[in-house]
Amino acid sequence: MTTNNLMTIELREEERQRCEIWTRVMGYHRPLTSFNPGKQSEHAERRHFIESSANS
Repeated sequence: MTTNNLMTIELREEERQRCEIWTRVMGYHRPLTSFNPGKQSEHAERRHFIESSANS
């Protein structure tokens, strides 16, 4: 028999830190925060997709 002892970890606001998101643009990786407003908007509109095999 297996028991799951899951603990909930709660952080106070002062213990938290922002997660910096990096993405690949123009052939190299950059942090999203360094993008100009137009590029940030373009990033927000991106769609994830799964490309099918060429043999299909």
